[in-house]
Amino acid sequence: MTVIDISPSVMQFLLAFIVVAPLLGAVAALLPAPPGLKGKNPDQAVLRHGVTVTGAVLIAAIALAVGFDHDHPATMQATTDISWIPALDVRIHLGTDGISLPLLLLTALLTFLCALYSYFKPPAGPSPKAFVALVLVLESGTLATFAVLDLLLFFLAFEMVLIPMYFLIARWGGDQRQAAAWKFILYTLLGSVVMLLGLLLIGLKSGTFDMVALATDNGRGLTTSVQVIAVLAIGIGLAVKTPMWPLHSWLPDAHTAAPTVGSVLLAGVLLKMGTYGFVRILLPVAPDGMRTFAPYLAAFAVVGIVYGSLACLALARTGAKGDLKRLIAYSSVGHMGFVLLGIATMTPTGVNGALFANIAHGLITGLLFFLVGAVKDRYGTADLDTLAGATGAALYGRAPRLGALLAFAAVASLGLPGLAGFWGEMLTLFGAYSPAEGLSRPAFRTFMAIGAFGTLLTAAYMLIVVRRVCMGEHTPHSQLSPSAPSPQTADTARPTGAAGARPTATPQLADIQSYEAAAWTPLAALTVLAGLWPAVLLGLTDPAVQKLLAGGKS
Repeated sequence: MTVIDISPSVMQFLLAFIVVAPLLGAVAALLPAPPGLKGKNPDQAVLRHGVTVTGAVLIAAIALAVGFDHDHPATMQATTDISWIPALDVRIHLGTDGISLPLLLLTALLTFLCALYSYFKPPAGPSPKAFVALVLVLESGTLATFAVLDLLLFFLAFEMVLIPMYFLIARWGGDQRQAAAWKFILYTLLGSVVMLLGLLLIGLKSGTFDMVALATDNGRGLTTSVQVIAVLAIGIGLAVKTPMWPLHSWLPDAHTAAPTVGSVLLAGVLLKMGTYGFVRILLPVAPDGMRTFAPYLAAFAVVGIVYGSLACLALARTGAKGDLKRLIAYSSVGHMGFVLLGIATMTPTGVNGALFANIAHGLITGLLFFLVGAVKDRYGTADLDTLAGATGAALYGRAPRLGALLAFAAVASLGLPGLAGFWGEMLTLFGAYSPAEGLSRPAFRTFMAIGAFGTLLTAAYMLIVVRRVCMGEHTPHSQLSPSAPSPQTADTARPTGAAGARPTATPQLADIQSYEAAAWTPLAALTVLAGLWPAVLLGLTDPAVQKLLAGGKS
């Protein structure tokens, strides 16, 4: 069933367009604007160009989803297969199925919302020309990662996003941005070098780099020892990008230093590239190697779940001077731990849960980073003690709509039933209860219990954040630090009474602006939709996952 019948050639064009158009848009952003398009403000003109290009890509992605045959989501659709480097049998092979289509839509949506947000609130830093160009290159690389079906092209697309994100952090970031950018690039590059060796090993031993052919072969052309080595090498590179504990230490620094848009794209899109590689490459291509490492992957995953939650609890406690952006970054370590646990079960239930949790994390954590960025802009700080202790009534009393949306995103992140965060974690734990044949059931049930405990810790720190940031802690005026940053109020000059008495009402912050509502509402709405109607997503992923795990057989 297709919503609208679109010819195969048009579908091919749409998929190629969403991969290539951002790259062409990036080149155009750096060129001098034509006289008629310069406008009165060249900076706003180039930011408007970014909105236009990302908007066109989003429309094309929606059209691709509308024309997608939902009756056969396990079949690769909109495929393009052109010989590129005949000597190595490297092909420009593009296609999408029920696994990659939701990620393509998520990437196109988040990038468009980031461009829209930046148009109204440009990031502080160098020329917007370079900023727009980098965001578009980042989008092109991410979309290509989810669309290509050749191992070497996958690697090139995987690496394509590193340089743009490095410069977004290093040039438009906050405090400690240079150190954070270097840490990000070094970790990910070192992981990628190891990953390339594993990809080359698979391609040379099997005689092809075509991911569809390799998935159909299901590892039959590779010895167990080759699969084990390949999974170890490729898995390290993917685990760094995911990030998996203990290879995660670059993430909190990168998120804390990155501009708001950089944090949204890093959490909402880039982390998904690592887990997508596990599902698209390692599960179908090297099943014996994955079965060998699955218990270890699950163990690292549940340690990451608990570690991330404990780190968040430490940052959230009173007096810890915890940074709210850093806390959300550590929460990502825990949430991605659930994704890795689902993949490690090697069952349709677990892998579907992992893919659902991927999308839910992109929506919810993208919204959280937008909100935290807005709070930081208003207060001049993301320090939890300052936000909670020096603000009286805090967000509920000063910016009620902003406070309510932050509370909504927090309870969605902790996995409240009826919202998107619930289904991925639940399916992951179900998958761990009954893992694939050949995996230790007692071990995975232990991992399930630890993961379930992690959900309680997640609820604890998220509710502490809501209580402190949204409700505040009434600190006596005499105890406030004179050096604490004062919030930027929307009405700082209030008239006093006849006797010069101080006003009793709490000064208000600027609440949600219209451009912020435009950027955030789609994420909140999709979080509710995915929570109430999970079949929309699971109906796409489940047939594709079943085929993937069955060795290419529907």
